[in-house]
Amino acid sequence: MQRYFVTFSYDGTRYHGWQIQPNGESVQERLQQALSTLLREEIVVTGAGRTDAGVHARMMVAHFDTVAVFMDHAGINCPQLAYKLNKLLPYDIAVQKVEQVDSDMHARFSATSRTYHYYVHTVKNPFRRIYSCEIHYPLDFDKMNEAARMLLDWEDFGAFCKSGADVKTTICHVTSAAWHQTSPTDWYFEITANRFLRNMVRAVVGTLVEVGRGRLSLDEFRKVIESGRRTEAGESMPGHALFLEKIEYKS
Repeated sequence: MQRYFVTFSYDGTRYHGWQIQPNGESVQERLQQALSTLLREEIVVTGAGRTDAGVHARMMVAHFDTVAVFMDHAGINCPQLAYKLNKLLPYDIAVQKVEQVDSDMHARFSATSRTYHYYVHTVKNPFRRIYSCEIHYPLDFDKMNEAARMLLDWEDFGAFCKSGADVKTTICHVTSAAWHQTSPTDWYFEITANRFLRNMVRAVVGTLVEVGRGRLSLDEFRKVIESGRRTEAGESMPGHALFLEKIEYKS
């Protein structure tokens, strides 16, 4: 039995998230189907995390185990498998590479950090509407960055965890969080942590937007984090503007 990592990207617009769902198409399902077809055995893939419906990934990693010797007596011919996966997978999923890894490497638990971007634009733009959230009211991004820096001082992010989520702990180690401007009307929020809770990034962004609108002071933002209650935080932002950007692994 050998273990392999698949590094790939996807447009999540038409998927019900990463994880297999009983009544909706998922990215995990499509990847498993393609691998099972090519390797001629039932393949189960484990992803580095779970993205919700409509959320995208510029970089996702999944691992799978196989006994197959695909086109190469020494094991899988990784470049050829990546090529064939791209031929078989739908247009909105693209494989960058397949690589053999040590058996103790795990797509989820071996990851040391994950980075997400959330994109917003402040003027109507038909070319931004699919992958960015249009915001019509003025935002104080300087104040939003002051609030974002507070996230680095905390570890318990229960206030930004989806209600009813099945998690053993709400502890996360955020190492960076800031808004970046790319044009006079375009911004993105970047946040990096060792792990994220379900719906956490969209809830954080929604609460930072409340700060930017002047509806929440910096002191009130701090109290939201301290409360640990999801009901105290802002609304979750739409999923279509959220991207899983990067995953890093221990060397």
